[in-house]
Amino acid sequence: MRVLLVEDDVDLSRQLKLALGDAGYAVDHAADGEEAHFLGDTEPYDVVVLDLGLPKIDGVSVLERWRRDGKTTPVLILTARGAWSDKVSGFDAGADDYLTKPFHTEELLARLRALLRRSAGIASATLSCGGLRLDPRAARATVSGEPLRLTSLEYRLLHYLMMHQGRVISRTELVEHLYDQDFDRDSNTIEVFVGRLRKKIGPDRIETVRGLGYRLTPLAGESDGT
Repeated sequence: MRVLLVEDDVDLSRQLKLALGDAGYAVDHAADGEEAHFLGDTEPYDVVVLDLGLPKIDGVSVLERWRRDGKTTPVLILTARGAWSDKVSGFDAGADDYLTKPFHTEELLARLRALLRRSAGIASATLSCGGLRLDPRAARATVSGEPLRLTSLEYRLLHYLMMHQGRVISRTELVEHLYDQDFDRDSNTIEVFVGRLRKKIGPDRIETVRGLGYRLTPLAGESDGT
């Protein structure tokens, strides 16, 4: 999953980027509202963490512009303690959730997981596809009950495929959602990572749809209980 972190506090930004990266997210950072609006307008993020007290353009105005332009990406806003009016303004502008500073990083991560599940129409906290299980809380995956040893990019790839299982996903979409803005993006590397993942979860779980992309499906005869 790819997240846009919009925060002008240097120390908090550094802390959150590390925590989000450790949790398996590809993270882009913007330190002011102008850059945030540009990135949110041009890049396909899965979720946004948006501070409201930003230089150049305030967070509420950024969010209003995104929603006015038809951007539906889930947005979690960060507000100062006791600033109830900011919460109201944020929700009226189109926010999906909020956190009041100071907060525990684990709560932020839990709220992001909930937003991502809600946007994908998933109720369970654990993702499953036949014998595959993925727990975003622990950033762990198993196949037929056996733990999988995955690199960070393999984990991101499996997470994204499981969030959108049954749907054909193009290599371009995978590149846009697995890598952060500064990564040297090459759609050909996706084929390499898919090949590695197939070796670990079984070659037939990820189907290649020629000319279109990849689709994750259960094996024949599998159900979510197997």
